[in-house]
Amino acid sequence: MINVGVLGATGAVGQRFVQLLADHPWFRLTTLTASERSAGKRYRDVVKWRLDVPFPETIGDVLVSPTSVSSLKDVDIVFSALPAEIAKDVELACAGAGLAVCSNASSHRMEPDVPLVVPEVNPDHLALIDLQRDRGRDGFIVTNPNCSTIIMTLALAPLCGFGFTDIRVATMQAVSGAGFEGVPAMGIYDNVIPYIGQEEQKMEMETLKIMGKYENGSIRPAPFQVSASCHRVPVLDGHTMAIWADVREPVEKVKEAYIRYTPPISGLPTQPKESIHYMDEPDRPQPRLDRNRCNGMTVSVGRIREGIRFIAMGHNTIRGAAGASVLNAELICSRKYL
Repeated sequence: MINVGVLGATGAVGQRFVQLLADHPWFRLTTLTASERSAGKRYRDVVKWRLDVPFPETIGDVLVSPTSVSSLKDVDIVFSALPAEIAKDVELACAGAGLAVCSNASSHRMEPDVPLVVPEVNPDHLALIDLQRDRGRDGFIVTNPNCSTIIMTLALAPLCGFGFTDIRVATMQAVSGAGFEGVPAMGIYDNVIPYIGQEEQKMEMETLKIMGKYENGSIRPAPFQVSASCHRVPVLDGHTMAIWADVREPVEKVKEAYIRYTPPISGLPTQPKESIHYMDEPDRPQPRLDRNRCNGMTVSVGRIREGIRFIAMGHNTIRGAAGASVLNAELICSRKYL
């Protein structure tokens, strides 16, 4: 078993990390960090746990540590659910101390030597870890993308064989993506908020790195453009998006590509049976019905129409956040980078 820790364990994504790691077959969750006001207290006494998610009793009595490298001395992998402004320095310090950092934060995603990985899309990008080590760092940082970017890139993966130059996407994003304090109730009830700070830029930039080609120690960005419009809607979990791709193949051939899609990885504990699930019903996917497919790790795709236009949906705090980082860590271990 590999000892792991979670940075920022009390927040919305931190809780998902704890949920997914509590009984993980490869990882032993030994360390939880949070703010100074929570340090020294039992996890169950400081976390405001979501009522709709079972609390992992085996972790409840773990004492919360302050968020520092010294708190992680017995850990090999650390999962970061820290806010970006805090994560930047803390994650660098952890990597400098020899830890493998699997980060959900945006701080290092676009750095040239940091892999930005969706395992079913670009597992070969882990080779950037060697660049970090060549520069004298004992540990390393691997990041997962923004929650909407993860869902979209997975949904685009089966189309890569057709070729496209223009992607347009309109998202309908759940309130859990903003964290517990992110969207006031009176602001989201009976409402749609047509702006999420930096979300559109993240989708437009991160997608090109993820779907780019690794060659000669760097990533050549994907040769297409992305235009995104992001919106917050009154849904608890599950980001839905309408995607337009300038694919010229007929609809039936595109549907067949989704049905036959096989990811380039296998055998990882958190990997779903279906990374992408194609739905032929005219009114699916829907967040409430489909977000928990394969423990929240499957992206559902439907309504494929001429154009090519379709709907993609995935669980934003599992597939789009904590689950993505855990799957990255499993890939790291399976490929002997640890």
